[in-house]
Amino acid sequence: MKKCALLVWVVAAMVAIPSMGWAQQTEYPIVVIPTGEGPFTFPEGYQTPWDQIQIMVTEKMSPNLFVLHGSKGLDRAHPDASGGRVMVLFGTDGVLMVDTQNSQVAEKTLATIRSFTDASIKVLVNSHIHGDHTGANAFFAKQGALIFAQEDLRLDMINPLRPNGQPAPALDMAAVPVVTYRYDPAAPGEPAVTLNMNGETVDFIPMMPSRTAGDTVVRFRNANVIYIEDFYRNFGYPFAAQSRGGSIRGMIEAVDLFQKIAGPDTWLIPGHGTLIHREDLLPYQAMLVDILAKVAALRNEGKSLKEVLDANLTAPYDTTTQGDTQQSKDRFITAVYEEVNDFPPIVDGRRTMPIHP
Repeated sequence: MKKCALLVWVVAAMVAIPSMGWAQQTEYPIVVIPTGEGPFTFPEGYQTPWDQIQIMVTEKMSPNLFVLHGSKGLDRAHPDASGGRVMVLFGTDGVLMVDTQNSQVAEKTLATIRSFTDASIKVLVNSHIHGDHTGANAFFAKQGALIFAQEDLRLDMINPLRPNGQPAPALDMAAVPVVTYRYDPAAPGEPAVTLNMNGETVDFIPMMPSRTAGDTVVRFRNANVIYIEDFYRNFGYPFAAQSRGGSIRGMIEAVDLFQKIAGPDTWLIPGHGTLIHREDLLPYQAMLVDILAKVAALRNEGKSLKEVLDANLTAPYDTTTQGDTQQSKDRFITAVYEEVNDFPPIVDGRRTMPIHP
């Protein structure tokens, strides 16, 4: 009887060994909740129902590096998943965050973090200034986060203007980055800050003006992951925020840089859309180069912005660009039109752009 019981135990153990080994060799990333693909439509006058938006773990990039994102189909500005991605590195050294989501969901973002770690919030780095990435800065600073960012982001934040030139609402100074650094055009791709936390080596890499003048990408060396913020998107057409120093040419340069700082197997995490590898950036770059050349040719012929918009230059790409809308296409072509001629300089993190009728 004892021999029989022992035999059963040995067989059970042998069966368990392969499954235990499999569990220990989990393949990352794990996509928990896929990004919405659209197309999405909203009625006129639609307002984002912030009370309905949930913040969830959508991807796991390593055992202690998670990605948070919002509900799909509810946020008109970002229907693929509400707001911008938040990355969370956690462990005994505390929590390091990349970006903070919209202010309206700050408590939900913290609650989601608390669902997998009780570690102190210690470090926050902003990838760029837009509110879906920095909106909850002040909230997380008050949780203990020390905020890092490019100096141009800080300057833009403390000197805000509305597009019509009117002053912006009062700023909570807790939202402003405390530790800043600058992009060095002589050393592109070099980290401005390197932190060793929770078994990871994390690089804050300042970028050339691309999405804005104050962009930072964040590399997690051990996980082989880079958060690439919003200079690239595969949901809608590119958006270079020119009044905040963004540049289409800078986006083209950024793709070249990523061919050097990312390996072929490195996972790139955009602020919106799906996860990619560096080769996925190349068709995007080719599209930027093509549209830039075509718009430049038309503008050199004396064509007005309206005439260039009416030329429908994005037509060859409309079927391959997820979630494109007329607004997205027009904004992209307008940005290119502005950049090919008399592009204003960056002053205090901003550009003063011309106003078209």
